[in-house]
Amino acid sequence: GELDAIANGLSTENPIFLALSPVISKYQLPIQLFYDLLDAFSQDVIKHRYRDFEELSDYCAHSANPIGRLMLRLFGAGTPLQLEQSDAICTALQLINHWQDVGIDVDKGDNGRIYLPQDEMQRFGVAESDVRRRVTSTNWRALMKFQVDRARDLMLSGAPLGWSLPGRFGFEIRAIVAGGLCIANKIEHRSYDVFNCRPVLKAWDWPAIFWATLVRPL
Repeated sequence: GELDAIANGLSTENPIFLALSPVISKYQLPIQLFYDLLDAFSQDVIKHRYRDFEELSDYCAHSANPIGRLMLRLFGAGTPLQLEQSDAICTALQLINHWQDVGIDVDKGDNGRIYLPQDEMQRFGVAESDVRRRVTSTNWRALMKFQVDRARDLMLSGAPLGWSLPGRFGFEIRAIVAGGLCIANKIEHRSYDVFNCRPVLKAWDWPAIFWATLVRPL
């Protein structure tokens, strides 16, 4: 494929990869990160269920984490700690997006997509039929609380990254973290009913998000 050509120093005529090749070379971007993204795109086509959180985390490691790692490399950052914090933020964002869109994902394709770990659904007593029927039961709320709390904790563990990076890049990371946490809080405040009231950022959320980019938590 085109990535193989770039990796082997061969020419390409594809306009997208023709533009990408000098960027990869200039910033020494790891080719494997692009392969990871392609793997995630392919996985979304064929895989619609996740056995456990480890399996779901592996998906996030391919679909989300490479974006953060590429951005760090473009801005000349990427210490081991920064990479770890970036992965935490990116995985948390992916998870929060999944929990925000449970009702949308379950309607995609013939069987729908359910990103909730199957073993945790079983542990909390939530069946696939409950998700399809959009049942916001006590069991559902307990399951979603567990998912949202874990994603929030993961986001907070990576949040210091935004304060370690200079200028606009650090500001944008802090805004991304604040926005993700805002959605997580909205899911919680709506008693985890993402079926009838999908949480999204509104105009009135932005002042608080902006404030969060300026004031570092104690």
